[in-house]
Amino acid sequence: MEELGIPELTREQVEELCAIAEENARKYVLSKVSPKDIETLNVCAEVEGTKPVKLAIDVDIALSSSMRDYDVQKLADEAVKYAFNSAERYLRELACSSQT
Repeated sequence: MEELGIPELTREQVEELCAIAEENARKYVLSKVSPKDIETLNVCAEVEGTKPVKLAIDVDIALSSSMRDYDVQKLADEAVKYAFNSAERYLRELACSSQT
């Protein structure tokens, strides 16, 4: 994401980036599936490097047996995409504020 023109990230910014990605992945899953239908929801976001930034997001979902026909892999993939989009928005905001 170096092409966004972001500055080298501080430790606090890296932590915030991970928190934003994790929170938004969870928010996405919970917007699609009721919490009572979720047996397991693990979300992990990790950042490698500060410039360029490499972000990895992992979403692990297990739904109750009543949801066996639900496409869990698609839900996890969409949650990851949503989390990446929110992380990119955060990085763009950092890039804009660093240029002023």
